[in-house]
Amino acid sequence: MRILSIETSCDETAISILEAKGEFPHATYDILGNALWSQIDIHREFGGVFPMLAKREHVATIIPMLEKALIEADLETTPSEVDEHLAAELQTILNREPELADKLLSFQAKHGVPQIDLIAVTSGPGLEPALWVGVNFARALALLWNTPIVPVNHMEGHVLSSVFDIERDDMLSDISFPTISLLISGGHTELILMKDWGHYEKIGQTRDDAVGEAYDKVARMLGLQYPGGPEIAKRAEQARKEKLPEFIKLPTPMLNSGDLDFSFSGLKTAVRYAVADKELSETDICAIARDFEDVVTTVLLKKSLAAIETYAAQTLIVGGGVSANQHLKRMFESSFLEKAPDVTVYFPQPKLSTDNSIMIALAGHARAENALAPRGADVIRADGNKSLA
Repeated sequence: MRILSIETSCDETAISILEAKGEFPHATYDILGNALWSQIDIHREFGGVFPMLAKREHVATIIPMLEKALIEADLETTPSEVDEHLAAELQTILNREPELADKLLSFQAKHGVPQIDLIAVTSGPGLEPALWVGVNFARALALLWNTPIVPVNHMEGHVLSSVFDIERDDMLSDISFPTISLLISGGHTELILMKDWGHYEKIGQTRDDAVGEAYDKVARMLGLQYPGGPEIAKRAEQARKEKLPEFIKLPTPMLNSGDLDFSFSGLKTAVRYAVADKELSETDICAIARDFEDVVTTVLLKKSLAAIETYAAQTLIVGGGVSANQHLKRMFESSFLEKAPDVTVYFPQPKLSTDNSIMIALAGHARAENALAPRGADVIRADGNKSLA
């Protein structure tokens, strides 16, 4: 099965083509084409992602990314003509992005119909204006190519990408259940119980800010550029290298709450009070970054260990953009080795930790049996708050 996947949930426009051989979850995957355009430089001057600006950039780059992925995949194509009725249907589907319809028709005339068996598209969660670009574009492609389409959950993609080894055997790891997934990103901080593939139960979540959001906000307080996660991490590592003294004793929110929920708003506020009206040196910034990152890691680690113990889980999967933090990864691996040595811990490879379309293809294959016929895909809706469980 050849799967074309589309990801536009935030500020990356990504399209991949994967060939799946076998049935999920025991298939092998060959990445035939992979294209990604990041908007980070565009949003950096604003200190965060502007949804309508993100939508505009998705509209501008989605066809170039499709072309790049198809050229890289080098698939055989079949010439096809688009009659007036089909062209009108495409205009209707893409009425939110009318300029895309003409571009797509021109693209089709140039490239023809590739050998694709399934189209997978992120339908949520994320920024709804951005999500709609991908959803409507996928629906138009499905109709144009007469190909089934399946909407997938962005967070399920993060779960699967964390156990996908693209450098070793191109398969999902054979994990043991029950499994706990810690999903940490700019929009999410949640603990998910998995009793089997595709079965999710939310057992803990943030009550306010997501951890990635807290990183961005603290970085802004320290005068660091967006995205804040890498900037905080870089300076925190410098503070550890130089063994800088603690700048301030920060709270560890909900560390001993007795449940599996999180809260990062108070931690963010504590940093704000700590730096208010102060002229911060680079050394101060590094120390604060380390103090903040240490607290975040402590909270995430303790809650994850508690979830493992509560549900007698055998596996921990860490996914989402914040999983790329190397200090967090080191602390989780060393702590689990000491306190829960029988638990296998999975982190995604760096190139799969942030938003990408390879993970959407994996999730599409997992949900292939739910695929819709092209003319039945009008039920697909972008849902910015779509929940995994």
